[in-house]
Amino acid sequence: MQDPSQLRIAILGLMLESNRFAPVTTEEDFLNRVFLAGDEIIEDLHSNDPEIPTEIRGFASQMDIRGGWTPVPILVGLVEAGGPMDHAFFETTIKEMRDRLEAAGPLDGVYISNHGAMITTESNDPDGEIFAMVRSIVGPDVPVVATLDLHGNVSEKMVRSVDAIVSYQTNPHVDMLARGKDAAEILQELLRGMKPDVAFIRLPVTPPTVTLLTDRGPYADIINYGQSFLDDDIFNVSILGGFAYSDTAKNGLAIIVTARRANGRAQGVAREIAAMAWEQHKRFVPVLTPLEDAVDRVLEVARDPGLPAVALADVADNPGGGGNGNTMWILEALHTARATGVIVGVINDPALAEEAADLGEGARFKAVFNRVEPDSFSRRFEADARVLCIRDGDCVGRRGFYAGRRMNLGRSVLLDLEGLQVVVISIRTQCADPIFFEMMGVDIGAARAAVVKSRGHFRAGFDEFFGPDQVIEVDVPGLTSPILNRFDFKNFPRPIFPLDAEVNWHVPETL
Repeated sequence: MQDPSQLRIAILGLMLESNRFAPVTTEEDFLNRVFLAGDEIIEDLHSNDPEIPTEIRGFASQMDIRGGWTPVPILVGLVEAGGPMDHAFFETTIKEMRDRLEAAGPLDGVYISNHGAMITTESNDPDGEIFAMVRSIVGPDVPVVATLDLHGNVSEKMVRSVDAIVSYQTNPHVDMLARGKDAAEILQELLRGMKPDVAFIRLPVTPPTVTLLTDRGPYADIINYGQSFLDDDIFNVSILGGFAYSDTAKNGLAIIVTARRANGRAQGVAREIAAMAWEQHKRFVPVLTPLEDAVDRVLEVARDPGLPAVALADVADNPGGGGNGNTMWILEALHTARATGVIVGVINDPALAEEAADLGEGARFKAVFNRVEPDSFSRRFEADARVLCIRDGDCVGRRGFYAGRRMNLGRSVLLDLEGLQVVVISIRTQCADPIFFEMMGVDIGAARAAVVKSRGHFRAGFDEFFGPDQVIEVDVPGLTSPILNRFDFKNFPRPIFPLDAEVNWHVPETL
């Protein structure tokens, strides 16, 4: 191995979870969130409140502990989940990555921090293209490791192009720092000469989002079973549930087992996990609460202070899955029912936020949500409102998924809609952190009910207010509805569960 003091490790990544049915993700979307190159990455990494993906922070901190390395920053992009990436912008971005990698000169290793479920307007596997591009530049002998979100969709090209793939193990995602550290440890072993052996199996199962929690349920059981195989041979087991709304041929629950030596253990363990996972596959069916029942529950807890407060998860309009964050189904139903003691957030409506902010705190006006209806799900809604608070949207995440990460929600306002307190923002963001309410002066603990535009990451952010038994996942229309037969999927490998009720599959005898 080369003198450790001379090790030069490239860092790059492009994180987008693509919902094929959502509006196209553009350059502006990345620039509004995170798009850094070269020394900008190092400056952000060493700031008090970094914006870059948390796993990069974990990777760098673990490499620092070992010492003797020089980070070579290439390009890092991060954006809220959205539609397919504009392909022209993707081509520009991957070219910049390539140019910067080539200009960096000889490298001793590469770390890639991608999401894994990106598509563009023309490509169904841009993650694979990035991985393959890196390999083509550094050659076959330079170690390359990658981290992925557990919602990533894994292709054969991705697995072939890198030495190791490490995916998250928790959902809500609170282990990014640890997985980045894992990637650094693996890279260190690769630099010492370890030759990994990788086994990869994809099952014909595309689990709906709400069935992929890791504290309980079928996915938790599979994750835990996989981790039980770690030993001197098996150093990483990554089990990715995938992201159904990407609608690609590489969709399907993926199992990646990586061993330190080619002795057949990786293949055997992968097959055992696949068999166990297939036994569980019929548990991946979502169970949601009808809107009428959810509203009745809110009214009930409002009448009886002795009952625990509830959180209504608008899982069908989750910006973290590509939702617009502006559907009105739950808000309108609660308003019609004259519910009180309810907080709602965060609604993405830049025009309304700007109007309310210009009117000023204390102003009363007719609030028009979705004045230009962006899609069939996000219909117009009007209500009398009073402006309670105005902020610039700059904040630092306090708990869970966004903890310690600097965020910008754009111009933001708190409106009172006759007993409903609604936070309206200007940059589409999943409501996964209590700071989004607290920066507006809202006392979450005093609310009888909260409506959150989030699928599941709010559980880690709001768990000090709402336990699992206080969460109600509401069945309403939206771009991220867990009821998958409401979407016109065209690219899935079929048959696939649960879109197809009966799927015959057997674990392959050889991998």
